[in-house]
Amino acid sequence: MIKKMFIIMLTMFSLIVVATAQSELSGRDVVEKSQETTELAGTEAVSTLTIIDSQGRERVRKIAQVSKLTDNGNTEKKLVRFLEPADVKGTGLLTFDYEEKDDDMWLYMPALRKTRRIVSSEKSNSFMGSEFTYADMTPPSLDDFNYEKLESETLDSEPCYVVNIIAKNDDIADENGFHRRVVWISKEDFVIRKAVYYDYNDEKYKMLTVKDIKELDSENDKYRPTHMVMENVQNGRKSILKVNEIQFNPDVKDSYFTTNYLERG
Repeated sequence: MIKKMFIIMLTMFSLIVVATAQSELSGRDVVEKSQETTELAGTEAVSTLTIIDSQGRERVRKIAQVSKLTDNGNTEKKLVRFLEPADVKGTGLLTFDYEEKDDDMWLYMPALRKTRRIVSSEKSNSFMGSEFTYADMTPPSLDDFNYEKLESETLDSEPCYVVNIIAKNDDIADENGFHRRVVWISKEDFVIRKAVYYDYNDEKYKMLTVKDIKELDSENDKYRPTHMVMENVQNGRKSILKVNEIQFNPDVKDSYFTTNYLERG
């Protein structure tokens, strides 16, 4: 009986310690942990991007993607390539997401047979006509923003931290395409469930909803969103990115992440 009571008390103490530790997390801590939980050693995926205009007309794109962590986890490299339809087939985007410096991005357009670098001033532009931007392709630099932890909320039975993320200056806002962003991050797995973007006039601009999540590396508690909807509330456009197949693969070839491979189309 005494042993049983001891186990119960120990379990309750452990829960209190975890809850206390989580309550002490700052807004930046929550966002940083959210970024870390989706960093995987390597992945391969095939996805469908559906672009819906304000009249409800749809354009559907099929995409292949590979990613890999390099430099002891300080750089995530990612290659996105369009497979269908014919008018965008072979178009590709190569990104290097660095820990401590500005990201590198290269876009290959088969019709021009040319690779060009995406400069900072272009990162807020639409990615292939969708409501996702080039800036959405990589996590933003933590140091570029201020963080305000708001009152926690529950979304679809999921307890979430709510954090207001505010660009430190106009240049950062221009580069990322928003003045501030409010995110809802699960207290359980630290994956973003929802984000609301505000423009330079602090008007609601876009809303991201994450509908499905998959755990890919259970040993390290790593996850990836597999169904995301980005809705532009100002122009009525919407883009849906749904991952059809994805697998954890830490042995993705390094040769995929070169401009030479990008240009193979």
